[in-house]
Amino acid sequence: MLAALHAENSIKIYQEKARELHLSQERYWHLLLHVNGSESEIDDARFFLSEKGKYDPDDELNATIAALLHEERFDDNATACRFPARKAWLKERLAIETFPQTQCTELNSMLQKVDPKSATFVFPSAHINSPASMFGHTFLRIDSSYDSKLLSHAINYAAAANSATEGGVTFAVKGLFGGYKGFYSMLPYYDKLKEYSDTEQRDIWEYELNLSEAEVRRMLLHVWELGNRYQWYYFFDENCSYNMLWLIEIARPDVHLREKFFYHVMPLNTVFALEEEGLVVRKHYRPSKRQKLLAYEAVLGEEHSKAVVALTQGEVSLDAVLKKMESIQTKRYALEASSELLEYWFIENKISASEYKERFHATLQQRSTLGRGASLAIDEPRNPDRSHRANLVTFQVDFRSDRHYYLLGFRPVYHTLLDSDLGLLRGTQIEFLKLLLRYSREEKVNIDAFKLLSLASIAQRSIFFKPFSWRADFGWNRNYQMEKLLFETSLSAGGSWGNTWGYWYVLGNLFAYVHRAESMGVGVIVGATAYEGERFKTNIEYTERLFADGTTQRLFTVSQLWRLSTNQAVKLQYHDIERFSGESRSIKVVFDYFF
Repeated sequence: MLAALHAENSIKIYQEKARELHLSQERYWHLLLHVNGSESEIDDARFFLSEKGKYDPDDELNATIAALLHEERFDDNATACRFPARKAWLKERLAIETFPQTQCTELNSMLQKVDPKSATFVFPSAHINSPASMFGHTFLRIDSSYDSKLLSHAINYAAAANSATEGGVTFAVKGLFGGYKGFYSMLPYYDKLKEYSDTEQRDIWEYELNLSEAEVRRMLLHVWELGNRYQWYYFFDENCSYNMLWLIEIARPDVHLREKFFYHVMPLNTVFALEEEGLVVRKHYRPSKRQKLLAYEAVLGEEHSKAVVALTQGEVSLDAVLKKMESIQTKRYALEASSELLEYWFIENKISASEYKERFHATLQQRSTLGRGASLAIDEPRNPDRSHRANLVTFQVDFRSDRHYYLLGFRPVYHTLLDSDLGLLRGTQIEFLKLLLRYSREEKVNIDAFKLLSLASIAQRSIFFKPFSWRADFGWNRNYQMEKLLFETSLSAGGSWGNTWGYWYVLGNLFAYVHRAESMGVGVIVGATAYEGERFKTNIEYTERLFADGTTQRLFTVSQLWRLSTNQAVKLQYHDIERFSGESRSIKVVFDYFF
């Protein structure tokens, strides 16, 4: 009885002290509750101790003080065990000397296992043939006192989608409109590396943060509070990257990362935000299995690489392949490449488990007899933080024989084949809601083009990899046989080949304009891209179309890019479009500003 009265008295004292200090209005309390504006972004009622907690930080604060000082459970279900970050902050701010004794076995076990010392922001880049991965992904790695980073743990945020039953279109629609619950999770870093580097063929960039051990521990305590608590996942704003920013602000509340974004949060842009705040101290590159295999292909050459493929497929024996290689180092590389290729094919379900085990064991056994050799040199690509920003404003002047136009455009997302791909995966394109307005004295202001969505993956084929290239465009343009703004759907697929200097591609094309039945057809697209150093890039594309009524049309474009700086570029473009009225030729001078 006396203990209950004492607890009740303490609760009133500390609640009054909290009111005097205006604690419920402090930024850190709002960070702990994930309050953005007038309410918390956490949608799970179990995250709150007050029924009004989602919308009322003051009521949630009072409920938290009361629950911590008057525990009803003293095991892992105690308030102190469920909300250790809240407890630590209130103990400091209110100078609370004693709390009820609790046994937080699971929490202490987690802290001992993870052993948080430092944190690293991890960015798996895009995968060349996956539209869903073109934006990349981000998560946090919590590093321990172990030397090997593979023994670290990763903090991830993702939508609870079922990839086995839901396709890409379903995921896109539900992800755009909050159709999935999003959860934080913690798992071994090694598992995330296998997922992204090996399974999804994505290079991984690691950005070590200058967070102290105390700050990292504070972050981890809050992650514990979020365990198995959901919020609705939104692809453009409340996504993986945005929710990592909450955790970094919890660790160091004087940084303001989320305020740098106002309508969408792209993974790569969060890297820029971290660097602007001075949080990044070191950077590290982890090549994907695809990059490793391409490096082996480069050192082995065409003949030996083909032999590796035949060996991996089981078409020739180990002895037959190795006899044709004079250099011991070449034999080492061939066997190493074969083992990597076997693992990749097994991941891709191209060979059975029994075939994989038998060939993999034989290959490694043979490799062990050749001793230690030279390490494979893998060229490090340009860091993604060297790339341009996602938002674009473009100013253009279009010169034609009879008149000229002034054009102004805006694009919130993200990159095209004509832009500089320094720091990005070449051959990829993703545009969303690109609006281009034009003005002339004769026509005044008109819409020149409005692109709803444009995706492209021009993936170069090699001896080890045979990806197909594709492109999809949906939007209004003026590329029809008459210069009229019409909605077009265009789907293309084919192949691409290239080297370090550039690439070329051939695509079959299906298209349809919303105009009349005859305004659809098939075509072929032939294009090439050449690089003249890091500042210059040339694109040439020729399209031949056959319409349903038997008429044909030719389109030809040339674009020369000059990258002035990271976020500024000038293009000189030539367009030639065959129309009913004759040739329509124009020269454009384009200035692009990314922000």
